[in-house]
Amino acid sequence: MKRKTVLVTGSARGIGRAIALAFAKNGYDVIVNCVRSIEALSDLEEEILACGVRSRSFIGNVGDASFVRRMFETIAKESGTLDVLVNNAGISYVGLLTDMTAEDWQTILDTNLSSVFYCSSQAIPLMLKEHKGRIINISSMWGTSGASCEVAYSATKGGMNAFTKALAKELAPSGITVNAIACGVIDTEMNHCFSEEERAALAEEIPAGRFGTAEEVAQLALQLAEGPDYLTGQIIGLDGGYL
Repeated sequence: MKRKTVLVTGSARGIGRAIALAFAKNGYDVIVNCVRSIEALSDLEEEILACGVRSRSFIGNVGDASFVRRMFETIAKESGTLDVLVNNAGISYVGLLTDMTAEDWQTILDTNLSSVFYCSSQAIPLMLKEHKGRIINISSMWGTSGASCEVAYSATKGGMNAFTKALAKELAPSGITVNAIACGVIDTEMNHCFSEEERAALAEEIPAGRFGTAEEVAQLALQLAEGPDYLTGQIIGLDGGYL
């Protein structure tokens, strides 16, 4: 039986790394990607291979349309199909909107939102060949409610949520599902900017009383990949009851 293949963008660390390993442990061949963390990506590949599946890595910025096109040309030649795309690559910007430069805005827009368009538009033709596929977008609860001092980040995640709902309707007749995971506060490097006191105060605001883990996000992503074909167009909150 042919193994399924998943591509996880931004997978050198944090949520992306956990997702890549979860799929590998469940028998998927895994394609990984990052911008510059070559050593971390190499270590991840070794762990994936230890699961008895194949791995392929691509170093480059998925916010760059030309890189994404080249990456998918290689995937098409080597694999021919793609079963699951996890759009995970993302960056944050914490600060007042008035302090944000046009360059900062464009960078976060390209990384968090344009990358989802670039990768999805290239993945869809490969999925259409099999009349099935899964696109899973890693979003945020701030895309639903907005966060002070994270206006640009919130805007990109809100855009991702709308993209998810619209594309799901477009692709449903073709057997391809599109869903998003709206993460709450996940214990990754992105949230290490907070002091211990700030982290403790934030945890107290969460009904679950703690930060989520990257492994919990990975578990939900795997469930979406293996879930019913009828489950599509959903923004699934994973926030410990925060919203």
